[in-house]
Order: sequence, then structure tokens, then C-alpha cells
Amino acid sequence: MSRIGVLGGMGPSATVDFMDKLVQLTPAARDQEHLPVIVASLPQVHDRSRAIMGQGRDPLPQLLAGIRLLNEIHVGVIAIPCNSSHHWYEEMSRSSQVPILHIAQCCVDAIAAGAQDKVAVFATRGALASGFYQRELSRRGIDHFLPGESDGQQHVDNCIQAVKAGDVEAGGQHLEQACRNAAESGARAVIMGCTEIPIAARQADVHGLALIDSSLELARASVAFALERGWNRQQWDC
Repeated sequence: MSRIGVLGGMGPSATVDFMDKLVQLTPAARDQEHLPVIVASLPQVHDRSRAIMGQGRDPLPQLLAGIRLLNEIHVGVIAIPCNSSHHWYEEMSRSSQVPILHIAQCCVDAIAAGAQDKVAVFATRGALASGFYQRELSRRGIDHFLPGESDGQQHVDNCIQAVKAGDVEAGGQHLEQACRNAAESGARAVIMGCTEIPIAARQADVHGLALIDSSLELARASVAFALERGWNRQQWDC
């Protein structure tokens, strides 16, 4: 039986949110029409953003161990609902026997050409330093900018940390301020390039900005991949 593999736990709430989106996006009227999914929730993976910034332990061996685990139980595709981990996308892909969906590619693909005048990228400092969102946006000719230190990034950092700590309301307050600053800087849309940010967005006034949800777009791509291959129609005979 082919199934979606999810390398999660980075963080746990973001993984649960991603799984809920998978279920909501799947056209099903009964249990047996849903997609088979195996989730490896591994919250002990070292902090990805700190590692990229040269401030923490290397998580790559743990990420590769998670990829091996999913391959050993014969998943057919892997989704990783953690943006910063995609700094090591090439290394993970080389070690995997099955495709790994790239969260930034899925997210940027959702922006219609010419639909947005200016896009702000909200993500961890590590993901921004890695630059994979900036590269994908530039490749498609999409005008974008990063929040400034004094008028946005600290609020993004605080938003992410608050959600990881379970305080979604505080996360929403920080996100609201970051969105206000982005709108004042001319943004028309925001890429929520950390999978904690969409959780905070439920509690925030986003000041009319279009929100592009990296977790949602990864879930869309995962469901599309599986439905194209008929994984919702498989029989499971034991």
C-alpha cells in the first residue's frame, strides 16, 4: 500500500495543523476514501534555524534518520511541514528512495503570476538566511521583501516562539504587528513561511493582506500527488 509520509514534530502543533489540512483537502465521504498517511513526529530534532545561523547543533543526521525511517516503512512521497528544515532539502532528497515535496516551491507556485504587487516573507531567521524562499520568488520574477529588524522580524520571531510555547493568542498579537508593518511598507501579500505562523493567523488582524500558507500549500501538493496515483482507492488486505 502506498502512503504519504510526514516527517513532523517540528513543531508538534504545526504537524497537527498540517494533518488537519490533509484531511480537509481530501474528497472523501467515508473513512475508507481518505488517504493513508504515516506520521513520524520527532520533536527532538535540533533547532533548524539556530543551526543555519551557526548557533546550534546540526540537525541533518536526525533529519536523515527520519527520512530513512519513512523509507523503511515504504511511503510513496514525503512531506515535511517545517520550512527551515528545507535548508537541507538536497541532502534529504539524495538519501530518500521516494520524492520529497519542497515546501517553498509548493508555496510560491500558489502565487499567480502578476497577481501580487509585493510579497513579504515571514519566516525564521534561519530560513531567511538560507534564502530558499527568496530564490524561488526571484526565479518567478515576483517582487518581494523581508521584514526589517526594527519593524517586523522581531515580531515574527516572537510569533513563532509563542505558538511553539502554546500561547496562540500572544502569537496572534505579534503577527498582527508584523502584518501592520508589512502593509505600511507596501506589501499586498505575506508568505507564511513558518508552519507555526498560520496557527497564529487565526488570532490576528492581518490588515487586508493576502496570506499564503506554506502548510496549506504543502498539504495541497501532498493530496494532489496521492490522488493522481489513486492512493485513496487502494485495498488493504491483511
